[in-house]
Amino acid sequence: MDVAMPVLNGIEAARQICSSGTQSAIVFLSMHSDEGYVLKALKSGAKGYLLKDSAEHDLINAVQTVSEGKAFFSPAISKMLVEDYVRQMHEQKIEDSYDLLTTREREVLQLLAEGRSNKEAATVLDLSLHTVETHRSHIMQKLNLHSGAEMILYAIRKGVIT
Repeated sequence: MDVAMPVLNGIEAARQICSSGTQSAIVFLSMHSDEGYVLKALKSGAKGYLLKDSAEHDLINAVQTVSEGKAFFSPAISKMLVEDYVRQMHEQKIEDSYDLLTTREREVLQLLAEGRSNKEAATVLDLSLHTVETHRSHIMQKLNLHSGAEMILYAIRKGVIT
């Protein structure tokens, strides 16, 4: 997918593809290295972002990696994302990604990591299903997790569950 495409831009196309429920893994191939484009692409559901100048060396690897459910970025994009993440952690005086979570998100993380469904977590916390799903989405974003299995492993590493 490219950011700039005729009729429908790539970010909106990716958002529609990802929200359709299909099992698609999207890699952006773009000349735009601006953080805004990268973040919009990731928020749209993309799992990879390559700059066109690195495509010759990385495109096949990116497609294979993303098809396995992992993320892939051009080296310049990886560097930018890491620097931004470290800057945000420093600005917020946070030393651990777990500190990014609200109290409610920590409760939802624990229940989901224990194997409860979204609906069960909603019942336990007296929340709507939609609210729990929103918290789950925020947890995944804040902790850069991509699956329920990653969430469980994270919770075990942090001592949230044993």
